[in-house]
Amino acid sequence: AWIAIGFIGILGALIILSFYSVVAGWILEYAARSFAGFASLTREQASANFSALLADPLRLISWHTAFMLLTGWVVASGVTSGIERANKIMMPALFAIIVLLIIYGIVAADMGAALRFMFHFDLGAVRREVVLSAMGHAFFTLSLGMGAIMAYGSYLDRETSITRTAFYVALADTGIALMAGLAIFAIVFAHGLEPASGPGLILQTLPLAFGQMPGGIVVGPLFFILVIFAAWTSSISLMEPFCSFLIERFGLSRRAAVGSMGFAAWLLGIAVALSFNEWSGVKILGLGIFDLLDTLTTKIMMPLAGLLIALFVGWVMHRRHVVEEIGLSGAGFVIWINVLRFGSPLAIGLIFLHVVGVIG
Repeated sequence: AWIAIGFIGILGALIILSFYSVVAGWILEYAARSFAGFASLTREQASANFSALLADPLRLISWHTAFMLLTGWVVASGVTSGIERANKIMMPALFAIIVLLIIYGIVAADMGAALRFMFHFDLGAVRREVVLSAMGHAFFTLSLGMGAIMAYGSYLDRETSITRTAFYVALADTGIALMAGLAIFAIVFAHGLEPASGPGLILQTLPLAFGQMPGGIVVGPLFFILVIFAAWTSSISLMEPFCSFLIERFGLSRRAAVGSMGFAAWLLGIAVALSFNEWSGVKILGLGIFDLLDTLTTKIMMPLAGLLIALFVGWVMHRRHVVEEIGLSGAGFVIWINVLRFGSPLAIGLIFLHVVGVIG
């Protein structure tokens, strides 16, 4: 019955990719616009532009299709020639762009305000819902419970330390996120704009800043290229687990597996795109299609898969196999296995109860 973990992961990855690709399509649209610049853009125009994009099903589906083709092209090229080569190019490029934007923030924006906003510590603000939201965010940003980490981990050499690699992944993910936050908020505060979250920040607030700042015609495209690279590498990791399953279980070629999984995600993505306009009145359990899929995956399936993985490795998997794979011994292993057996299920259970509204 524990194989259910794998099915939850790959199905969750397919569903997430379907709406993630639609959102990434928004970024492609704004990246194309950024090369013409955002000069003379007003707050009202920025809001109207985003609303017009969401109201246009043809544009949404076209950009969604383009992003799916980009993702499928890399994954179909194989692990070494496609995924590894793409990441070797995109990840250093992403890091370089973030560094350039941070330098710009120090020289021409308000890095001091960004530092205060991100690192000012207010103990009174650390409430239960804040901690639980942070743990939930960790699941999504590290792609836990959706098969991506497991799929990539299966390609590691036997000699590679899983413990050390996991530590580096968490460290790099957190470090890059903090750097990106500093780069973004330095620009936002330099122009007296509100640090809104989500699409409101990236697609409405930041274009205003790029239109006002010196060199915005260069900084704007750099920023949107950065976001595209981040989204592209994430979508590749979402497509790979399901494709690996189809290849290993049914003997499909890599191209056939990518075509099958990609078509399913693309088709579901069309429903997501239409949920912002033509199908905006369609509600399931009181939620639109986009919100339903988001809630189902990020708030239910991912925490559930994470909980089952912790229980399986901590209580079911043979101790000798766990020791061999993890490479820890002595006190280090005792601490790790007890955290996995007791701490992780408790923390994940709290996340799950929080996101489904049982606890606030």
